[in-house]
Parts: sequence; C-alpha cells; structure tokens
Amino acid sequence: MTPIAWIVLMSLAGGLLSVLVASGVSYAARPHWVPVLISYAIGALLGAAFLEVLPHAIEAAESPEKAAMNILAGILLFFVLEKLVLWRHCHDEGCAGHEPHSHGHGHGGHEHGRSGLLILVGDTFHNFVDGVLIAAAFVESTPLGIVTALAIIAHEVPQEAGDFAVLLGAGWKRSRALFWNVVSSLTAIVGGLAGYYALDNAREWIPVIITIAASSFLYVAIADLMPRLKRETASIGWHTVLLIAGIAVVVFGSAHSH
Repeated sequence: MTPIAWIVLMSLAGGLLSVLVASGVSYAARPHWVPVLISYAIGALLGAAFLEVLPHAIEAAESPEKAAMNILAGILLFFVLEKLVLWRHCHDEGCAGHEPHSHGHGHGGHEHGRSGLLILVGDTFHNFVDGVLIAAAFVESTPLGIVTALAIIAHEVPQEAGDFAVLLGAGWKRSRALFWNVVSSLTAIVGGLAGYYALDNAREWIPVIITIAASSFLYVAIADLMPRLKRETASIGWHTVLLIAGIAVVVFGSAHSH
C-alpha cells in the first residue's frame, strides 16, 4: 500500500477501534477493565518510544544533542497543553464531571456540560495531532508508521474509556456520547491527510515531528497513565504482566514490519 493509504487506514481504524472498545467498556459497566487497558497501554507506549521511535528520531536528527533538545521541548509542550486542558482531561474524582453529588441541575449541571464540551474539544485536537504524528511516521518509513499507529491506538482506548465515562457522568445519553466521540475520532484522518501533504513539501520537519511523537508517548505514559495505575493496589502481578505484554507486542510488530 502507499503511505497515504496506510495513514488513512490506521487513522480510521485507530479512531473507531478506540471509541468502540471504550464505549463497550462503559456500556458493560466494567470499570475494573480500565486499569487493565492502562497497563497494556503503558507498555506499548514505552516500548514504541524507546525501541522504535526514539532510535529513528536520533538517527534522523542533525545530532543526538539536537534530538535530546527536541524531546525535552516536546515534553514541556505537552505539559503546557495539559495545563491548558487541550491535550489530556482530568478523570479524577475531584474534577468537573466526577462530582458524586451533582446530577446535572443548577450550577453543577452547568459545570457538567462544560466538562463534556471540554472533553470533545480536547479529543478533537488530540486526534488531529495523532493523525499528524502517524503521517510523519509513515512518510519516514512504513515499519515506523505501523509501530507508531499501534502505540497511539493502545493509549487511545483507556483514554476514550475515561472520557466516555465523564460524558455519561455529565448527563449525556450513551447514543449521543458515542456519536460525538466517533465524529471526534474522524479528525485523526484530517490530521493524517494534512500532515502527509504538508510534510511532503517540508521533509526537513519530519525528524522534529517524529521526536514530538516520542515525547508524547513518554509524557502520556509516565506523567499521566503511570500515576493513575500506581493508585491500583489489586492485581499488581497482572498489571506487570500486561505492561510487559504491551512492550512485547511492539517488539514483535517491529521485528515483523522491517
């Protein structure tokens, strides 16, 4: 397949798969499944970052020092975006959308509505950027694109599950939450196409975009998912096994895509 076909396929499959699995978890009312998905996602993200994306980023950069500076800048960028409530969303009990005694009336209902809209805005931006990262990876090489897309899909599933739960907590009907999550996921294709055509004429930016992808994987895994998983005291062994399984899938996929 051509790079653009891979980009569209992976962006579409990743967005729809993550939303459908996340909604399935929420529909089935199995909240204990989410930590399991998070364990696997952490392994996939760390495996992709350290074993596949970072080596490519360092090799493609002007120097290892320049690659290290780009990685640091990327981590700081995602920290700022998180603070601006654009990249990640709060899923903790004290955050808007998880207030246990609010049922969508009065001021509480207004806050719930705002949290639902913020999640959709954040998801749309997030999915668009994911599409750009997938495009940059596929423009560099098909094996790198496949590993990058798989890592993005892995961390999208637990994120979407948490976001779907917040939308339901904000008073959204399940059909409405599912519909708008699907619409939001389709922006990954827009980002992928935009990234492909933009980078086709600006290939000097590809190493930078790949480095940003590695930074995003590291930031999401270490700053977001790991702290959430550390609060889980049950099934520590299973969490470790699934984390290793996430890394193993990246190793297996990398070995068979080269």
